[in-house]
Amino acid sequence: MRRRTVSLGDLDELVEVGRKDKGRSVTHSEHSAHTEFDFELPRGYVDQNGATHRAGRMRLATARDELRPLIDLRVKENPAYLSVVLLSQVITELGTVSDVHAGVVEQMYATDIAFLQDFYRRINSEGHTRAGVACPTCGSTFDVDLAGGRLGES
Repeated sequence: MRRRTVSLGDLDELVEVGRKDKGRSVTHSEHSAHTEFDFELPRGYVDQNGATHRAGRMRLATARDELRPLIDLRVKENPAYLSVVLLSQVITELGTVSDVHAGVVEQMYATDIAFLQDFYRRINSEGHTRAGVACPTCGSTFDVDLAGGRLGES
């Protein structure tokens, strides 16, 4: 099997070819199924002005989102950086932060990164943000929405 090197330009071209649907371009509104999910970070991102941003939105990942970090030099130098680049591509909103990029994700607390990685896995693998849990005292089971509000709120 031959390996092929793909540049960012080639990747963009492949995506455009994939968008063609029987000779016509597929518009964004045609893909408007439930593809974005609200979340609330456990600690929150603190910006350079000291403001804390907890509420955000994450969209479902595309194949392009998962392929693009693999050709990023930062990821090639440090494979652990892959999740930073990937999360920066799929987070569409974070409080009042206008541009969520890898530098923003780098500055987040480790607990928030772990939360976002689990959130990403849930929405992209299972299609929802609910998790089944059991009470350690009585053993009763119930669902918890991981995207939900602060602890103790319903």
